[in-house]
Amino acid sequence: MGAKKKAETKSNDKKDSGAKGAKGKDDKKGDAKDTKVKGAQAVIVRHILCEKHSKKEEALAEIRNNPTLDNFIAVAKVYSEDKAKQGGLLGLQRKGALQPEFEQVAFALPDSKGNNLHIGEAKTAFGYHLIVVEGRK
Repeated sequence: MGAKKKAETKSNDKKDSGAKGAKGKDDKKGDAKDTKVKGAQAVIVRHILCEKHSKKEEALAEIRNNPTLDNFIAVAKVYSEDKAKQGGLLGLQRKGALQPEFEQVAFALPDSKGNNLHIGEAKTAFGYHLIVVEGRK
């Protein structure tokens, strides 16, 4: 019964989202996040690993000049200290297989396709990561 009541509340919030302002935005954001990660047990992920924060920032600036997946791959080949030849491709990674800090960011990111690039950042024991998810399964 609790789930039904919650669903009704969300439905009512959406109808009144114009009048409620920030509350409506939060509900939409939450709904979108739930949809993005629902059922995903694995992600196809690319990353750029840099030992130094300054190098990661340089790579990020290069990507922001042309925020496409193809450019991310090209920048990974130049800047990444791991998997550079593969354009940062880590492939299909299941939950529990990655560093917790990296995994949290990767599973929260929406898919990146073509010109629609979504970049996440994480710091692990290996260094600083720029993360892009290409798909999920």
